[in-house]
Amino acid sequence: MKRLLAALALLIPLGAAGQYPSKPIRLVAPFAPGGTSEIVARSIAQELTTQLGQTVYVENKGGGAGTIAMSDVAKSPADGHHLIIGHIGSLAVNPFAMAKQPYDVNKDFVPVALLARVPNLFVVNAERVAAKDIKEFVALAKAKPGELNYGSAGNGSAGHLAFEYLKMVTSTDIVHVPYRGTGPQLQDLLGGRLDATSAGTPALLPHIKSGKLRAIAVGTLERIAALPDVPTAAEQLGLPDFETTQWYGIIAPAGTPREIVMKLNAEINKALRSSQVTQRYASDNLTISIGSPDDFAAFIRKEQERWEKVVKKAGMKIE
Repeated sequence: MKRLLAALALLIPLGAAGQYPSKPIRLVAPFAPGGTSEIVARSIAQELTTQLGQTVYVENKGGGAGTIAMSDVAKSPADGHHLIIGHIGSLAVNPFAMAKQPYDVNKDFVPVALLARVPNLFVVNAERVAAKDIKEFVALAKAKPGELNYGSAGNGSAGHLAFEYLKMVTSTDIVHVPYRGTGPQLQDLLGGRLDATSAGTPALLPHIKSGKLRAIAVGTLERIAALPDVPTAAEQLGLPDFETTQWYGIIAPAGTPREIVMKLNAEINKALRSSQVTQRYASDNLTISIGSPDDFAAFIRKEQERWEKVVKKAGMKIE
């Protein structure tokens, strides 16, 4: 009888996975509307809704450098119906920049799938700042220490990390102004209340094309097709290893059945190959990443090793 009960117990998760999803799936974007995380989330959610036959809806939940949203999802049922967009800040920076977090990113979550990598840009308000490239911007910052500022999507965001990295390698003093998401800080940058920012290409490109923002450098190691005339920060600064690239993936609460994780991974990879997602991501200069949950886990570990060194060397702290 004990053996029979044990065998039946093993079948329960499989049965649950077989019925998955049994209700709408919540996909949390841990920032305010208007940023790259929302663009990535909504594109994939729309395609998954079609594939799974259940609504996958995006819920924006900003604040606390992503910790508010991460805490919420960490405490949610581990049944595959509560997911969150994990990114460079929440998974590879916050664990080292924050003295205490209400969760452990490596223990309280399970990687599902890496979605995309996003080129970071350094831009300035075209009317407020005269610098035409990042070398001129650095020179201006050195001539006026503490007078220039930059906005970010919040403490621990990719833009915050990128600019602190720039400050570290150029020994410049530029004031950080954190916001609750890319959208709010872009409003102030466009309105002339900020000097500069670093963010993902999708959110910045329309404003660069309109002439309101000026791209002074690309954060990738190679120039990008959307802005072929804008040099990389690495080539301008003579630092071949200088790279600031955002990335986004989907993670779930720890304890989510492996069968559900694998099903989600397969459906996400299928969605990433769809014409709708590939075209949208290409138009926003996102590089699609397809792989297994284990591939994503290994990628996170590698990124943690890389950015832990930068965070500690820069003395970067998020309260």
